[in-house]
Amino acid sequence: MKQLKRLSLLAAVAASALTGLVTAASADELVLSSWLPPKHPIVTGVMEPWAEEVAKVTDGRVTVRILPKPVGAPPEHFDLAAEGIVDITYGLHSFTRDDRFLRSRIGQFSFIADTAAEGSKAYWDVYGGTLDAQAEHQGTKLLGLWVHGPGMFHNNQRKVETPEDFAGLKIRTPGGYIADLSQDLDITTQFMGPGEVYEKLSRGVIDGVTFPMEALQAFNLTDYTKYSMRIPGGFYNTSWFMVMNEDVWDGLSAEDQAAIDKISGVALAEMAGSVWDGADARAASYIADKDIEVYDAPAPVLGKVKDLAAKHEAAWADAVTGTGFDGTAALAEFRGKTGIKH
Repeated sequence: MKQLKRLSLLAAVAASALTGLVTAASADELVLSSWLPPKHPIVTGVMEPWAEEVAKVTDGRVTVRILPKPVGAPPEHFDLAAEGIVDITYGLHSFTRDDRFLRSRIGQFSFIADTAAEGSKAYWDVYGGTLDAQAEHQGTKLLGLWVHGPGMFHNNQRKVETPEDFAGLKIRTPGGYIADLSQDLDITTQFMGPGEVYEKLSRGVIDGVTFPMEALQAFNLTDYTKYSMRIPGGFYNTSWFMVMNEDVWDGLSAEDQAAIDKISGVALAEMAGSVWDGADARAASYIADKDIEVYDAPAPVLGKVKDLAAKHEAAWADAVTGTGFDGTAALAEFRGKTGIKH
């Protein structure tokens, strides 16, 4: 099955080559497959500036070409880089439906950060350092890690004022922790790429989404959203990676590796976090005159989410212990860095 998938992805690359999307790259030109909309803040504010910086810090010896269309679906993007089908990719750990990124879930929990900047810096420090994220990204060089702003709960059916109000709502989630938490709240979850949400929401296939504030504007969801609920530190979050194929990385000179390292890692986390906070702020202003009620989670809802979150955190910490790490201590370290009391 894995070989069949690889062959299908290779076929996609070949097809892209025929349409001019992927052409033979020079030895120092690296190809980045991007699946977010071209005008998404992460593309314009992170991927494009980072690519420009790579050329600058390596004096043009290494350049990065961002493809105008993705080579594969969003969930395939880690394997696209690990298997050498493209050179560089980014994506969500929760899109990969196996346990290879167990420790990454620390960046998906509720109540972890009030801003993307704080959360992303802590995520790089704790998952990237304390929990040895590189070891979970086999076949690649880990370039960056970040989280988005506090995840919210958006829907067009009813204002959630009690835990029982969640029951029966059809909600798109990005998988991972928030899918598990939502199912505990009797929500019917659906997984789909962000680009599919508008159609499904407008047709009534789903009632809402779990997204940060910026997504309401980025994916044009304001006409089909009526209620947006906030939780301090986030209802949830998502954990993101950016990776380069390991063999490609190893083929770069030590000088160029060092130069790229300086603009990646914590620098990339801080850049992504800042960009996401700015996008959240712009979206909040954008929806201010829309017919959307933005409100803080009532105490009964907050209490229920805290109880369920604690259960999931404990189960995760137990699983992480089996890999030789202290998940409970890592979570405490994470929240200590972001100032969240939980």
